[in-house]
Amino acid sequence: MRKVLKEKIIEVCDKKIASKGENVGLSFYAFFANKNDNPELLMEAAEWWIMTHKLDHFEKAAKIKELVQNL
Repeated sequence: MRKVLKEKIIEVCDKKIASKGENVGLSFYAFFANKNDNPELLMEAAEWWIMTHKLDHFEKAAKIKELVQNL
């Protein structure tokens, strides 16, 4: 996983947890704007989420942050 994606995931997870609490869920779309301005990075996140880890559509932000930090 690219460093820029890893940093973005951790940043978004931290913000979601801070604003909504430890049990907040999110999907990999949470790491991107509502436009397709970086399709390669979006596909990298999708592959990591769906193919590599076989995660559900929504997962706890704390779980995602931990997975990314352990890369």
